[in-house]
Amino acid sequence: MRFLLLTIVALSASPAAFAGDMYKWQDEDGLWHFSDTPPAQADQAFDTFVTHGEPRTMITARRAGLRHKPEHYFFNRYSGPAEVELSLAQASNVVTDPPLPARFVVPGQTEQRLLSVSARDETQGFTYRLSFRAMPGPPMDDLPADLDYYPPFARGTRFPISQGLDDSTTHNDGANRYAVDIVMPTGTPVLAARGGVVMDTEEDYHGEGKQEAKYLPRANHVRILHDDGTMAVYAHLQANSVRVAPGMKVPAGFWVANSGNSGFSSGPHLHFVVQMNVGMALESLPFRFRLPTGGLMDPDRPQMLEGVLAGPSANAAATAPAASR
Repeated sequence: MRFLLLTIVALSASPAAFAGDMYKWQDEDGLWHFSDTPPAQADQAFDTFVTHGEPRTMITARRAGLRHKPEHYFFNRYSGPAEVELSLAQASNVVTDPPLPARFVVPGQTEQRLLSVSARDETQGFTYRLSFRAMPGPPMDDLPADLDYYPPFARGTRFPISQGLDDSTTHNDGANRYAVDIVMPTGTPVLAARGGVVMDTEEDYHGEGKQEAKYLPRANHVRILHDDGTMAVYAHLQANSVRVAPGMKVPAGFWVANSGNSGFSSGPHLHFVVQMNVGMALESLPFRFRLPTGGLMDPDRPQMLEGVLAGPSANAAATAPAASR
């Protein structure tokens, strides 16, 4: 019997970086230390080396089981649910359990066996090619009832919206069509516009540019999952400024990171978007910002936006990482 397996990975989920700064210092005995964390002693001098991140996938696959009946496992690195779609790009004398194509929801930080494969005619060999796609967030069919959000910065400050909802200048895909760009200086505290669970973060990208395609996936960001299944993404953040960790449950107004200019960017600003997973595709949603007067504003054009939430000094504590959901 002849068995041949070729697995194709085709991810639609957003990648994250695998990198981080390195630290170098010399102790009192003259020994040099290299670490991904700074020295514990507060008065210890050290040097910092920037290491540039490379995208990594948030959904990983592995094969296990017997040679004549392989099984496919998938691990979800997000701290929240992700949808995975499996399909056969090519198959000969193959039967799968369950039949493909099929979609699955894998809880956050969980590995699940999603597929087993065997020969339809056990006296003959079989070949197949398996492909998969993945999307963060639970699959949703209906628009949420509440699409009103707080501006993601503190009251007493105001910043201009440079690109509003449904402005295709640079937001020309479904996942970002209803995003807004808020011009703010690098280092400005970015606050959670709504409470939720932190799904993933990235803060290791250094550098920016708008002429090179390599910067497209290299924006530092925080993704927060809300109770209604929507997700808010705060992007182009300052390197090494993220103050939350995946799995943390944060309230509205929590200081999540600082604004920056990382990734595909022509100047310091915050890219803010609300998304939901619709049919294995991330779709952005039109939303409104709350005003200090209690009213609402459609951020559909360039205009000034005023903060509503209390500043970082009034932050409530975030809770420990939440259970996968």
